[in-house]
Amino acid sequence: MGNQLDRITHLNYSELPTGDPSGVEKDELRVGVAYFFSDDEEEPDDRSPSDSFRDDSPRHGGGGVGGGCGSGGGGGGVDGDGIGIGEDGGAPPLDELEYSAFCCHECIFSKLRASEDLRVHSPAALLSMCKPGDVLELVARAQPPHWAVFAGGDRVVHLHKGEIRADSLLDVSGGRPGRIVNERYRYRPLPAELVVRNAAGHVGLRGGEVCWGDSESFAAWCRFGKREFKAGGEAHSAEQRYFLKVHAAHSTVRTLVFRSLEDMIRERRRVDASGLLHELRR
Repeated sequence: MGNQLDRITHLNYSELPTGDPSGVEKDELRVGVAYFFSDDEEEPDDRSPSDSFRDDSPRHGGGGVGGGCGSGGGGGGVDGDGIGIGEDGGAPPLDELEYSAFCCHECIFSKLRASEDLRVHSPAALLSMCKPGDVLELVARAQPPHWAVFAGGDRVVHLHKGEIRADSLLDVSGGRPGRIVNERYRYRPLPAELVVRNAAGHVGLRGGEVCWGDSESFAAWCRFGKREFKAGGEAHSAEQRYFLKVHAAHSTVRTLVFRSLEDMIRERRRVDASGLLHELRR
């Protein structure tokens, strides 16, 4: 059923910032997942067996953080990754790369400050904002974001180190702030109750039973039901290509080309986790 859903939103290349009207900067074109990394690297947050969500990063006092993250106040603080959290549970936008992605000249993914509020919220504040079926993104510096489906109460369903689990959002976050990312992918979403059912129906799967490569692919599949999010679930064709546009400093846009959505997601998450932000912005 979900695999046959059509896209409800359509954006052209001209609707997002680009240095070339065709949407592809030919002199910056890079093909395949080997542009930044070899393909034998596994994601640290989703694939290795572990039962712990404990955050071992050093804690800081309430005196504030350098680098423009805000100063300490009576009700403010710092999360486990050094991200300033204000009294209202909100934090300024992180210093993140921005992306847009296209397939067959349609925008399928967008993470751009110009069109999305990229502010993050403390786990407690995020919990108060969620509705069942929402897709959440927990973020930290030099780590791939961790995605989960909010199932109601304080529970989320997520792929964590090779197992699909139902856990408390506060436990899963490990102090990391997060945001709701329902609109990050531009496919037609399933009804909220079906999103929750998709997620809950797979709790307990582990190891070889899991057919998603990372937490993002699993959460996105729950929301949209598209087989392209499953590992090896996409039928390849010579004509179909995915273009990932990495928006760096000074309006520089680098374009990477992939043969599958799975490959594109894997490489984008590795860029987020790699510490290449500085290199790309030079």
